[in-house]
Amino acid sequence: MDFSGLIALVLLVFVIAIVVRSIRIVPQSRALVVERLGKFHTVMFAGLHLIVPFVDRVAAQVDLREQVTSFPPQPVITADNVVVSIDSVIYYQVNDPRDATYEIANFISAIEQLTVTTLRNVIGSLDLEQTLTSRDDINSRLRGVLDEATGRWGIRVNRVELKAIDPPPSIQQAMEQQLRAERDKRAAILTAEGVRQSKILQAEGEKQSEILRAEGIAQSMILQAEGEARAIGQVFDAIHAGDADPKLLAYKYIEMLPKLSEGQGSKVWVVPTELTAALQSISDGFKGTTEK
Repeated sequence: MDFSGLIALVLLVFVIAIVVRSIRIVPQSRALVVERLGKFHTVMFAGLHLIVPFVDRVAAQVDLREQVTSFPPQPVITADNVVVSIDSVIYYQVNDPRDATYEIANFISAIEQLTVTTLRNVIGSLDLEQTLTSRDDINSRLRGVLDEATGRWGIRVNRVELKAIDPPPSIQQAMEQQLRAERDKRAAILTAEGVRQSKILQAEGEKQSEILRAEGIAQSMILQAEGEARAIGQVFDAIHAGDADPKLLAYKYIEMLPKLSEGQGSKVWVVPTELTAALQSISDGFKGTTEK
């Protein structure tokens, strides 16, 4: 190969290298921050792009997807001077690749430090009980402060979550004892309430049973008295329908007296005038027999 052929080969390799360097394929949900002669030039999003070799330079490749960053547990002091360890998680997304590249040197480290500082300020205004029961409020306050601070960095904080809030072991033991005492107290109250309710229901049942029993006895006595009254009435009606003489009528009345005394419906006897007249006839008959 002569010298001219070698030069042509070198030129060909140089041209291929330039073409390769000038073509940029940006994947989906990525962005390239391009500088021209050391100064910001443009942001290239997903697709095929061309740059000027040796003039343009890719300063940074930025991921535009939502990302999750977990920070190590941080000791924080509450308003009642209790040291708790809080483990937090940040969900964020880069909205402006240019600001994320030039407005902050390391936005991950900046978000972590800002989270720790804000968390200490928020927890410092709450006591231990409020800290343990107000996670949603703490998350909202953290997100508001972080989103406001990171907005000028081209970053949007979507959500802040507290994974764990761990009090000291002594506080945990005291809380467990308190919870156990509360559970025992509620169990005793529920047991006493159950016993009281059971006795009330039992007394109500006995009362209703006695009332029903008394009503049954009364109804039975009423029905029995009504039956006896109807029977006696039928006998009297039969005797009167047969047009019995006074002596027979007096005899039948006397015969019914024992049955009347056995009834439970009434203890007051009403003696009709027919019975008085019949008894007088019987008495007169006995007197006449005696005189003879």
